[in-house]
Amino acid sequence: MRWIGLLALLALAAVTSTALAEEPLRQVIDREIRAAWETQKLTPTARTSDAQFLRRIYLDLTGTIPTHEEVVAFLSDPSADKRSQLIDRLLADSRFAQHQADIWDLILFTRSPPGSEADRRDGMQKWLVQQFADNVPYDVWARQLLKAEGNSVEQGPPLYFVQYRNRPEDASESISQTFLGVQLQCARCHDHPFESWTQLDFYGMAAFLARLEVVNVGREKELTKYAIGEKSTGDILFTGPAIEQMAGQKGEPVKPKFLLGDPLIEPEVPQDFKEPKFQDNQAPPRPIASRKDSLADWITSPENPFFARAIANRIWAQYMGRGLVHPVDNMSPSNAPSHPKLLEELARQMVQHKFDLRHLVREIVSSETYQLSSTGGAESPMPLWFEYARTRPLSAEELTDAWKVATWHSLVEEKNSGNESRNRFHPLTRDYVIRFFGTPNSGAGDFQGGLQEHLYLNNGQLDTLTGERKSNLTHYLATTADPIETRIEKLYLSTLSRRPEPPEIERMKSFIESTEGKPQWRDAIWALITSSEFRFSH
Repeated sequence: MRWIGLLALLALAAVTSTALAEEPLRQVIDREIRAAWETQKLTPTARTSDAQFLRRIYLDLTGTIPTHEEVVAFLSDPSADKRSQLIDRLLADSRFAQHQADIWDLILFTRSPPGSEADRRDGMQKWLVQQFADNVPYDVWARQLLKAEGNSVEQGPPLYFVQYRNRPEDASESISQTFLGVQLQCARCHDHPFESWTQLDFYGMAAFLARLEVVNVGREKELTKYAIGEKSTGDILFTGPAIEQMAGQKGEPVKPKFLLGDPLIEPEVPQDFKEPKFQDNQAPPRPIASRKDSLADWITSPENPFFARAIANRIWAQYMGRGLVHPVDNMSPSNAPSHPKLLEELARQMVQHKFDLRHLVREIVSSETYQLSSTGGAESPMPLWFEYARTRPLSAEELTDAWKVATWHSLVEEKNSGNESRNRFHPLTRDYVIRFFGTPNSGAGDFQGGLQEHLYLNNGQLDTLTGERKSNLTHYLATTADPIETRIEKLYLSTLSRRPEPPEIERMKSFIESTEGKPQWRDAIWALITSSEFRFSH
């Protein structure tokens, strides 16, 4: 009953929030957030400096830091609208698409590969990058992902279901959390103790995926190509609460049922129907009616009461550190949003703008709320009321790319393209760094350095970056005739995306001039790119 009341409230909010449409979403964000500050008697931090904003927006939109030239150009730009101009440029940058693909690869697969032959999700990565590069509407590519047509190497999406081979319950849990923002796992063994979810709700969703078959349709570039087939018959069996199950008990078939909705209406299967075989190296036959496709269409429908809210909340959390409903995959009556009107307006605009993720991102990062400083906030890195900016550790992907940009080290050339498996363990490739810094972070700022990270940073793994090579930062600092103060400024602009403070200049100058023989610019670079300031977004 609580969910029925909530859905009625959502319908009312969708109507009443249309009045908010006359003002830009960024203004709605700031107004709703300010109202909460007044209620909570909170004082926000100051606006970010240009240098703070520059580094944050580059990391959030492109997954790396700005180059020395980009820092200098932005800081010296007198334009009043230079922040909005930069946001538009970065949203159109190819790095934005790659960064979003990295994020969604983690959402869809975590760090665990679906199988030994799929440890490099090349097809899936290329497909995700293309969706963001073309600004394909979220509902369109989410529907394509869930329908999983084609094969895992050439198209990509089938790989999502490969990881759940013969496990429709696990696939249903993942889909519900990712695309609906709902946790159903507690209803797998018993009715949910705190929410209205029942076991029949859980197995009704899992029934949509019970007929899926993973089919080997060939090989390409040493990878197996998988396709997702679907039978026309077969049901998931429900045996009741786990505590009441008896040995040898036969379950009752469960028909597909949309969450909080009606059962799926399916055509009758002829009595003389014979299920065709799924054979390797052949495209799987089509079912009489696809339950999987029906689920994909329902999930991504604008009328779905969960879909728009779930993605609006997830994108908000990506840039603000926590969801308006937190955690993002636990939307329920007992876990109310911190700012209900704001969440409904974000969701409404998602539908109004045809699920244009780039529009939503632009409005969030253009808000004054996003552009608050993290300096002067409370001890928690993740503010409940968004009165200061969150801090978060860089992901392994971000850290790898930021190190290369900071040291003027061009992206590592895969010189021996015929030996990709060896190159993946190069100390500067993403896959290698992930082994040491790969624990996914939620963007919340919770961080505790581990032994592996310490060993990586302190045992010469960064020598490729800090060693003197023609045209890199170390070479410039060691060979240029520029005054030492100029070199120190360029060092800070390149690594920390800001100019050094006077005390920092003096300390660095003292360190460089006190060394015997060749100045230790290499050590100076290492100190800055392994510092907390470098390894965190703030």
